[in-house]
Amino acid sequence: FLETAAYFCMKPKMGEKEVSPHSFFSIWHEFSSDFKDFWKKENKLILQERVKEAEEVCRQKKGKSLYNIRPKHDSGIVSKNCDDA
Repeated sequence: FLETAAYFCMKPKMGEKEVSPHSFFSIWHEFSSDFKDFWKKENKLILQERVKEAEEVCRQKKGKSLYNIRPKHDSGIVSKNCDDA
């Protein structure tokens, strides 16, 4: 524990000889909860951006057809028989 506290440059509070686990983990808890909140917000923003991109791709694909529809020509047998009647 003391090596970890030294790695993070933790110094004991006034009147204490060593860094106490309570003081170290109280700071660590604040950091980790802030980091978790930031992480959730960032993930939400990324998800919203991806949804917008997917919607845009969907709109573009709907806008341009993958196939062409040609008008029906009256050149079949049925149309010739209907003209005679």
